[in-house]
Amino acid sequence: MGTAIVAGAGAALPPYVPGLATACTAVWALSAVLLAALLAARAAHWLRHGDQARLHLMDPAVAPFYGCLPMALLAVGGGALSVGPPLIGGTAAIAVDAALWTAGTAAGLLIAAAVPYLMITRHRVEPGSASPVWLLPVVAPMVSAALGPALVAHLPAGQCQEAMLLGCYAMFGLSLLGTLVMLPLIWGRLVQHGPPPTALTPALFLVLGPLGQSTTAVNQLADAAPGVVQAPYAAAMNGFAVLYGVPVMGFALLWLALAAALVVRAARRGMPFAMTWWAFTFPVGTCVTGAAGLARHTGLDAFTWLATGLYAVLVTAWAIAAIRTARGLVNGTLLAAPR
Repeated sequence: MGTAIVAGAGAALPPYVPGLATACTAVWALSAVLLAALLAARAAHWLRHGDQARLHLMDPAVAPFYGCLPMALLAVGGGALSVGPPLIGGTAAIAVDAALWTAGTAAGLLIAAAVPYLMITRHRVEPGSASPVWLLPVVAPMVSAALGPALVAHLPAGQCQEAMLLGCYAMFGLSLLGTLVMLPLIWGRLVQHGPPPTALTPALFLVLGPLGQSTTAVNQLADAAPGVVQAPYAAAMNGFAVLYGVPVMGFALLWLALAAALVVRAARRGMPFAMTWWAFTFPVGTCVTGAAGLARHTGLDAFTWLATGLYAVLVTAWAIAAIRTARGLVNGTLLAAPR
């Protein structure tokens, strides 16, 4: 999903950049290949080492990462519709997006309920162990809410379109309220126990995910509303996109500044490369799409420049994480067993 968001966010940018569309299509194709490879590897792991896979679900530090699976399906599916048609054709793009959105949404709703249930009934959570990683299971339905509106126009008019639109609003609320439950725990942990270990510090960027994705969702839903719901509600949704999105984007920028400062602090203390560095990609990408949506609905150039600047940060972060990951796979450091 960290790769797919580079393509999706690039397609959402308001200004036209020569060659960007072609580059985004190529990056999306890469993300689709990576998704297929990782799905095959994960399926093989469950088939050959099912006992270890089940133990992962019982581990409070690992289980939340199951939320990444539906978000990967959704991100690649959304990219198929936004940048994939030149490569695979319009009809195939719709079919791929519909299939991956359906699978990702079903998996996301299941994981959003199952992982918190395990946290309550099976996991032994120690005081002061709250982590931004806890947000991963509850953010997946927000990704469905943000990417579902693109499929509304391809459904039969009437009940199907309205059910899709309002269903996305329901998932927006599910994820938003789940995030509001988790955020005080994360903030309290930071204030009471200090910064996380250096290797886990990049995970602070995960908080940007529900903030940017919810802003994206309300703007996408507002775009899809005319003709699907009655006029008063469509106008209200358009107003809500701005009235909700602007304050949340403001808090996202505050958190971005705080998280960046803590990452700089950790880097000065020798922060090693870890897969947590991928937290610099998808969450920042959601802020790009959120700012781009606000630029459409407000007409403010400030949001256009914000989206463009954040996209430059996203591409830089993705390049660094991708190069370091490839290097770690080649030299074996990422595949080595823990000492």
